[in-house]
Amino acid sequence: MKIVISGAGDVGSYLAKMLTKENHDIVMIDLKAELLKEIDNSYDIMCVEGSCSSFTVLKEANTAACDLYIAVTNSEDTNILSCVFAKKLGAKKTVARVGNMEYLNPLNKLTFINLGVDRIIYPEYIAAKEIVGVIKQTGTTEIFEFSGGKLTLFVIKLDENSPIINMNLRDASTVSKNKNYRVVAITRNDETIIPRGNDMLLNGDVVYIITNPTGIPSLLKTAGKEKLELNNVTFLGGSRVGIKSAKFLENHLNVKMIELNPEKSFKLVDLLPKTMIINGDGRNIDVLIEEGIEQTDAFIAVTGDAETNILTCLLAKRYGVKKTIAEVENLDYIDIASKMGIDTIVNKKLSAASTIYTLTMKAEVSSIKCLTGTDAEVLEFITSRDAIITKNKLKDVDLPEGVIVAGIVRDSKSFIAMGDTQIKPNDKVVIFALPSAIHKIAYFF
Repeated sequence: MKIVISGAGDVGSYLAKMLTKENHDIVMIDLKAELLKEIDNSYDIMCVEGSCSSFTVLKEANTAACDLYIAVTNSEDTNILSCVFAKKLGAKKTVARVGNMEYLNPLNKLTFINLGVDRIIYPEYIAAKEIVGVIKQTGTTEIFEFSGGKLTLFVIKLDENSPIINMNLRDASTVSKNKNYRVVAITRNDETIIPRGNDMLLNGDVVYIITNPTGIPSLLKTAGKEKLELNNVTFLGGSRVGIKSAKFLENHLNVKMIELNPEKSFKLVDLLPKTMIINGDGRNIDVLIEEGIEQTDAFIAVTGDAETNILTCLLAKRYGVKKTIAEVENLDYIDIASKMGIDTIVNKKLSAASTIYTLTMKAEVSSIKCLTGTDAEVLEFITSRDAIITKNKLKDVDLPEGVIVAGIVRDSKSFIAMGDTQIKPNDKVVIFALPSAIHKIAYFF
């Protein structure tokens, strides 16, 4: 596939990293020569310096011949305009990153399609949905739903409270009679393991588990996690991610939001009528104590500063907060922050890259999740009529090393994949895969 990416920032560079593994023909456009030099040194792709809203630059990047044009600069106006130009030049499909919720309205989306923008990506909205998902399922560090929740990926850090510590997977499976969940990966000491029956579960392991709705209570009990009752939620920072998340939650929970900027605080009062808005410096421990940090069940730091988010979450933990969530946009900080004891790390750029990546797969992929703390990814394929994977039971399909079939959605039912499972056409199949195997999977679907 020929792909043109406009914007060599975090989203663009992460997409380049993902896509170069699959031998796509990639061109990167950016105004900043220093960013392009970094990309050029890291990946074998063509770089074009200039504005992506220039016809001359788009022609130099051979946009007319591209299968996919992706605009992920920091300017939504530039992204939309360049997609319109790219489509006029002949790009088959265009994607624009935006920062305005209004653009996701179905009627407005149709207008964009008519202009030449095939897909709108709003990273803040995607990140907000992830935060709300974690708040709903409080025993987890990360959660991702497939097919509207028919299958769910839970990411859980094991501790001494888990009854399955120091057991192998085969023995651990006997602890619960509920077979509606399955461990599909383990991260230990920065290494991701696709587990087999004799692999051990150790204290501190981060386990990735696929379940259907009936398996959730048993899964949490087996992992030694209880579903916490969350009533009081405090946000630090009135960012777009914070606003969207609070909007989802304020009708069900007691929500506070601490914002440093006085002018912005007044605007938040109108945007979030059921949320208590506090104008103050949330980095100040006295302010946090005064606003009841000790009675807070969940603390969500979504300021524009990763260091502030990490440090305030650690402070909240010291004062007994049950659940902490930090937005960390610096990719280099993610692993460090998760090891420091913060429950959940959210990165809207990774979330955006996950969504865009689905458009580059040869098989039909309905969703994909790039996970924090590991290079591995979880994908949901829609099985084609004559797919190779439908010809035999799973145990007789020679899948690439580093791949595990986790669960299947068939019509309105969902179930965990076993060796005797036979996948059928039109099944939605959730796959967990290491980077070395991702480009080999589409062949089977």
